Amino acid sequence: MSDHAEEQSDVTDRAAVAGRMSEHGGWSLGRDHVPLRPPANPVSRKAVALWLLEGVFWSVVLVGGSFFLTRWIDGARWSWLPVWMVDHIWWLPVLVAVLVVPGAIAEPFWRYAVHRWELSGDVVYARSGWIAREWTFVPVSRIQTVDKAQGTLERALGLATVEIRTASHAGSSTIKGLDYGVAAALAEGLARRSEELRDDAT
Repeated sequence: MSDHAEEQSDVTDRAAVAGRMSEHGGWSLGRDHVPLRPPANPVSRKAVALWLLEGVFWSVVLVGGSFFLTRWIDGARWSWLPVWMVDHIWWLPVLVAVLVVPGAIAEPFWRYAVHRWELSGDVVYARSGWIAREWTFVPVSRIQTVDKAQGTLERALGLATVEIRTASHAGSSTIKGLDYGVAAALAEGLARRSEELRDDAT
């Protein structure tokens, strides 16, 4: 299939999704403005703990790295740096901590408010991100593989990630922060339904 044909198919699928959601009162299809309603289901509250632990880990890495860099610069007295910078180099770890730590604490709660998902009819609808946000619509009929994944922290918290892949990378989706049971049921249901739709098409 040509790139143009696949793009046309994507447009058709998106139009079908829009029409289906309009029937359920979720969208108001105007000429210039299409408001998006939030997906129905939030992720697990335990996802906040997951993202908080990840944020703390990377904060420790960045602050610790800036501390060792500061010791190196202070000991070597790099001549190519301005004198005022070398004299005040111990402010670097403090500055990094001030910039990184508040964000690491606020981000999990912000992400929890944004991350949502929904299986509406034969379309998976998901929203993710925190500063930049992404809305994803995946027709179940176009799903090729559905994977359930668990990292170390996810396993400890009883969480899992559902990875939905289609032939187009742009049409794929990842839903993070789900309770393990919810993720398992969603992955199994999507795999079964996509197989049924492929059988019906043939």
